[in-house]
Amino acid sequence: MPDTQYTLLAEPLWPLMNKFYRAHQSSMKAVRDAQLWVARREEIIAALCLRPVSGGHWLTGLFVDPSCREQGIAATLIAEAVNGLEQPVWLFCHPDLRGFYERRGFTFDPSMPYAMVERLSRYARSKPMIAMGLEPLVRSSIDNV
Repeated sequence: MPDTQYTLLAEPLWPLMNKFYRAHQSSMKAVRDAQLWVARREEIIAALCLRPVSGGHWLTGLFVDPSCREQGIAATLIAEAVNGLEQPVWLFCHPDLRGFYERRGFTFDPSMPYAMVERLSRYARSKPMIAMGLEPLVRSSIDNV
């Protein structure tokens, strides 16, 4: 299996992330005010956005090339992206993904700033959606195991 690199994408390369999403018919998009993280082999095989929000970060746009799934790529990409953050990380996901995120230290129904609660409420009107959160103390205790 080729070596996988997990890196923060430099700003001049941001269009490559949208190209990756489009190539897989994903509706996800790179967010300008976010840190854009990718997993690469010869090309991008996974991506996520880590966007600063009031009191923490919002993880969005996690997508792994279907031919590369079930290899731990998403888990490693998340771990690299949140490494060293001193604020909580929140995400919204389909309820079926709860177990995946719990195995990575996220908890269901975290405390969130009002703006995030409001956003979740809007999203949940059109599709099933739950909130998950990762606290910095949980991350550091996981890293020390």
